[in-house]
Amino acid sequence: MRYYTALAEDIRSGVAHLLAEDLGPGDITADLIPEQQWASARVITREHCVLCGVAWVDEIYRRLDNSVTLSWQAADGDRLTPGQCFLTLEGPARSLLTGERAALNVLQTLSATATATRRYVDLLEGTGVRLLDTRKTLPNLRLAQKYAVTCGGGHNHRIGLWDAFLIKENHIAACGGIAAAVRQARRLSSELDVEVEVENLDELEQALAAEADTIMLDNFSLDALREAVARTGGRAVLEASGNVDDTTLRAIAETGVDGISSGALTKNIKAVDLSMRLVEQEAP
Repeated sequence: MRYYTALAEDIRSGVAHLLAEDLGPGDITADLIPEQQWASARVITREHCVLCGVAWVDEIYRRLDNSVTLSWQAADGDRLTPGQCFLTLEGPARSLLTGERAALNVLQTLSATATATRRYVDLLEGTGVRLLDTRKTLPNLRLAQKYAVTCGGGHNHRIGLWDAFLIKENHIAACGGIAAAVRQARRLSSELDVEVEVENLDELEQALAAEADTIMLDNFSLDALREAVARTGGRAVLEASGNVDDTTLRAIAETGVDGISSGALTKNIKAVDLSMRLVEQEAP
């Protein structure tokens, strides 16, 4: 519930920022259009994708002009095909055009994350392995991209630095070892998940002895991943990370790990090609 409350506020504040940076003191080009000119518009995709960003677009036009009506023919998480119209809008032509770029920007970015996630999820079908995101998100889009990952069928790892411990190489060095780092984490909170990133099987044994909840296997070979699964025997959740792409994902999953995390879902995305086209109508 806390996450969804934060997401709702993130949508409101994010849209306010989107409109402020684009609109500034006013849309001077839209002022070329008669104030009473009424129009409709269609938004289509030019490529296969997974839709994400409905609530952001609704908020954009709510803030711009309450007289604009939006009719969605698809929902977040739906697969779209090239040429498909998934949104129609009707209202003052000025308002439709003023919101166009902000709406398309957020749709093409969040849909890109959802689409990349769905591609990986499809590759994992039947393995039972969870696809996880990371904190490698675009600036100021953390919650939005985390939401987009779920629309693509993936799972959120941790939202930020506050909701779970992730003890990495530098933390281990600063704390004096894996065991010391895990002990300190348990002292600080008995409720939060404690994850340790390890780089070899010896560190895996240390993390298991320290009773870490989750162990991230960083850049392990396939053979090392299989050995890690055998040694762990279900005593901790195992997450594979590193060297994850379309060609390696399935093989990593088949080693028996519980989850695979990938920063590419949020940082290596290519915007989906979307288009809005206006159709003039008579003034109301």
